[in-house]
Amino acid sequence: MNIIAWIILGLIAGAIAKAIYPGSQGGGIVATTLLGIVGAFLGGTLFSFLSTGSLQLTSASLSIPGLFVAVLGAIIAIFLWGLFTRRAA
Repeated sequence: MNIIAWIILGLIAGAIAKAIYPGSQGGGIVATTLLGIVGAFLGGTLFSFLSTGSLQLTSASLSIPGLFVAVLGAIIAIFLWGLFTRRAA
């Protein structure tokens, strides 16, 4: 998947994850996109590990199941980012 598709998937996944995740998260569209892209990689890698048993750095594909995996990864990324920023403050 090329970088434009990753950005589109990250934007969609980050926006959906921010809408689903409770509480208020800081950051604007750039932070949402970055957390979505990180979430797409995190979700794709986790899904690949659970389905194949080997750890591969992959991203979720631009499809409905890929979007679902990317949103789950983005929720995990938002949670981890919240833990990191709360600890730093």
